[in-house]
Amino acid sequence: MRLYLAAVAALVALFFAVPDGTWWQAGVQVFTGWLVACVLLRRRLWSFGIGVAANAGGILYETYQLHVHHAYASPSWQDAGYLALYPAVALGLLRIIRRRSEARDWSAILDAATVSVGLGLLAWVFMVSPALAGSGADPLAVAVAVAYPAGDVLVLAVLARLLFGAGARTRSFWLLSAAMMLCLAADAAWAVVNTLGVEPNRFEHRLLGAAYLVAYALIGLAALDPSAGRTTEVTRGRRRLGAARLALLTAASLIAPVLLLGEIAAGDLHDALPIALSWIALFLLVVLRMMLLLRELEAQTRRVSELSLTDELTGLPNRRAWNAELPAAVERARRAGSGLTVVMIDLDHFKRYNDEHGHPAGDRLLKSAAAAWSGVLRRSDTLARYGGEEFVALLPGADPLPIVRRLMAVTPLAQTFSAGVARWDGRETSDELLARADGALYEAKRAGRNRFSEAGALAG
Repeated sequence: MRLYLAAVAALVALFFAVPDGTWWQAGVQVFTGWLVACVLLRRRLWSFGIGVAANAGGILYETYQLHVHHAYASPSWQDAGYLALYPAVALGLLRIIRRRSEARDWSAILDAATVSVGLGLLAWVFMVSPALAGSGADPLAVAVAVAYPAGDVLVLAVLARLLFGAGARTRSFWLLSAAMMLCLAADAAWAVVNTLGVEPNRFEHRLLGAAYLVAYALIGLAALDPSAGRTTEVTRGRRRLGAARLALLTAASLIAPVLLLGEIAAGDLHDALPIALSWIALFLLVVLRMMLLLRELEAQTRRVSELSLTDELTGLPNRRAWNAELPAAVERARRAGSGLTVVMIDLDHFKRYNDEHGHPAGDRLLKSAAAAWSGVLRRSDTLARYGGEEFVALLPGADPLPIVRRLMAVTPLAQTFSAGVARWDGRETSDELLARADGALYEAKRAGRNRFSEAGALAG
């Protein structure tokens, strides 16, 4: 990696040292591109390697045309080399995106589409439209003129998807992203120069050419960096909609109306149709994003509600859920005229078990007991963790005593419990029913534990 850094630094310095527009300068560009391509191919980054190699080949062919034939023709083979970089890079980025996430991230896709449509409209107004006006009637010339900004928009869309999606933000990730953004920035600078008809001076020309060399170097550096392997690791979850991302989406959504206002002020609405179509697309994307946010909010609300009613350790309903369920069950039994039983359960000598085996072992006992007891209850029964080592069971319409004996039989780790059983008398409130079960539990504990008590009549 140090050798690579020294080599590319020397090549960039040499690019500024050799005479402008000579074979030497072109040779530095082509050699740098092919050096990076060799690194990428050796790292099995085939798409990036082929794209960079083809792009450098375009430089070589263009230099040959200028120095041997003393003419520059476009469209020509150098355009094929230059344009090959865009789909190759986009394919490489897509492969990275696919490896970084197991599921399709619609929020990242919609956000990337929003940015791409907004900046794509800018590309149309300031790059494609002027290129079409100056390309004449030759269909191939028109296609090539449109292909360059279209390639930029393609790479921008995939890069935005990569940046908005989940995944590790490694040094290799940022080096690759910086390389892509530098290429896009250099393309945009050339487009502005061509649109304005300004001829850059020698330093500016070299600076723009050096931008591509540095972008080449950064791609190779991203491949060689030790964090490159972690860049494609599968990750779960999504990145949140932060302030910077929201500001970027807002700016992209405002591009269409701002451009329309500018053309209205200038009295020239020659881009009204593409602006209107882009505005419609942006509006629909924003609506879809809002729908997605609402669905995510509803899902999070349901999840929070479930968590608030679930015991974190055992996965059973917690005391809050029990306090809501018991009055409802009493009311259902009242309307149906059916029986209802509450069983209070307390693991015997749980504090001593914790002291002897440790708190992790105590947690395992609680989880094991909850799982074992749930396995012998009916679907209509409810088992909840009341607090600490206390559990409570709701048994509608059944003889509770055989059920309690089954619970005692499956209690894990050679442990026992005491239980209080209270049958609803058809008139009492849920609080009164629970209080009777609690009283029966203490009767069982006072009688020596490892037994259950029903309405003051000891059993076991």
